[in-house]
Amino acid sequence: MHRLGVFLRSLILPVTLFCVAGAVASYFVWHGVNGQRGLKTGEEYEQKLAQLRLQRDMLKLQRMQWESRIALIKGEKVDADILEEQTRKSLGRVRRNEVVILLPQGDLR
Repeated sequence: MHRLGVFLRSLILPVTLFCVAGAVASYFVWHGVNGQRGLKTGEEYEQKLAQLRLQRDMLKLQRMQWESRIALIKGEKVDADILEEQTRKSLGRVRRNEVVILLPQGDLR
């Protein structure tokens, strides 16, 4: 009986320690991959960063276009084409030979 107790104690103690160590290691590995600062989160941040950079570049391009249009209006001499375009928009007038394409309200560009 004494030998059986010693045998069980010598078997159960290492198995228990291995299980506890495995559980602790599994916890840290899982959080290293899926946690708040894990590997998957880093990839998601990179994708989000790429999307934001693309959006920034599009906004910079749009700003440059608006600045060039404003430069044509601003100053001592106003560009005749821009003035005519703005006048027609505000008055709702067209010439005889022009083709007018009406867009739905949501598709204005």
